[in-house]
Amino acid sequence: MIKDGDNMDQSELVPVLNIGLNTGRYNFDYAMAELKALSVANNMHVVETIVQNLNQPVAGTYFGTGKVEELRDAVIDTGAEIVVANDELTPSQIRNLEKVVEVPVMDRTGLILAIFANRAQSREAKLQVELAKLQYQMPRLHTAMNQRLDQQTGTSAGGGFTNRGAGEAQVELNRRTIQRQINHVRHELKNVNKSAEVKRQQRERVHLPNVALIGYTNAGKSTIMNELIKRFGMNDDKQVMVKNMLFATLDTSVRQLQFADAKKLLLSDTVGFVSQLPTTLVEAFKSTLYEAANADLLVQVVDYSSDNKADMMATTRKTLTEIGVPDLPMITVYNKADLTDTDFPSRAGDELIVSAKDEASIDMLVDVIKEKVFTNYVTATFLVPFAKGDVVSYLNDHASVLKTDYLAEGTQVTAEVTTIDFHRFEQYLVDEVKD
Repeated sequence: MIKDGDNMDQSELVPVLNIGLNTGRYNFDYAMAELKALSVANNMHVVETIVQNLNQPVAGTYFGTGKVEELRDAVIDTGAEIVVANDELTPSQIRNLEKVVEVPVMDRTGLILAIFANRAQSREAKLQVELAKLQYQMPRLHTAMNQRLDQQTGTSAGGGFTNRGAGEAQVELNRRTIQRQINHVRHELKNVNKSAEVKRQQRERVHLPNVALIGYTNAGKSTIMNELIKRFGMNDDKQVMVKNMLFATLDTSVRQLQFADAKKLLLSDTVGFVSQLPTTLVEAFKSTLYEAANADLLVQVVDYSSDNKADMMATTRKTLTEIGVPDLPMITVYNKADLTDTDFPSRAGDELIVSAKDEASIDMLVDVIKEKVFTNYVTATFLVPFAKGDVVSYLNDHASVLKTDYLAEGTQVTAEVTTIDFHRFEQYLVDEVKD
């Protein structure tokens, strides 16, 4: 987790008061630490945290009566401008709390949506966030306006739409407006997704393995990706943004890497996960997470220095299930080992302990990735006629050439090639290597 006000003057941050209800159903301390980090990620400064132990939330006010009064006093004493709750609140809970504390109340879902709205850069991400916000608003068109307008006009609900109370009619109009907006955004997303799908199909036609970095937000996925791009990228200026903050980037970045032995792969850096990720966002970002769902290998990046790493890994597993990612091959990379007393890099099976800034760590990671994804390579010897120089050029560019000899009959090339290329150039295969 990051600390309050990292990289920002606290005077620039909005003072907020975090609240949470410990029902004993999950790791409460972890959830509250995460809420604090989410608040910081939304340019907030947590001035105080108030918690209560209850079996379940109070239907009307979330907290019990005494705790609500304590919350009101804390808002006054600390000068907090917003109250942020660790759970998703009902419209009536928000409304009733706001009446008492007299400052806006935001729930966890609203906070995450606000962060996503501020961070979205691409058209696809902006549309996905907009869709999630509209879906979040739809069930929250509560009857407050209904009751307020009915009191003002003296009307009451009738049998048909035209005879309904003024508040009810207004809520229904708002609902229809939001539904139209949802339909419009979905249509726009469909057009954007078509363009993205064309690019994906173009990548798939190249037959390169796809490796996807996944994991809890701020675990170091983007840092690892940048280190790999720096050393093996086809165009090293295509670095991805790195910032010590939750959800620094929302867009999936895809880069092509080429290693010294000419083997190539596609590497994608996906949006980070967080516990209790709103269902609306999970649905909206399914297309963004396409790269993870269709990867040949998942690389789960975990913050090894965090006391909550087990919970973070559980969050990743849960989110993968929610977005429909199948049971794909996966290695686990425990990153940020330089912040601990553990020796690194080290490997135990499919688990690595590394530091993204350590060259030996990146070497080990590359070796494991290559071991996992380049299983379809075979060593073969081809005797290519001189007239087919393009075949030799292709092998030099796309295969790991082990030996080249120039014979009377043509160029003899021994190389590691994919099974696809093996069959493509099968006519040039030689049974015995000619010296």
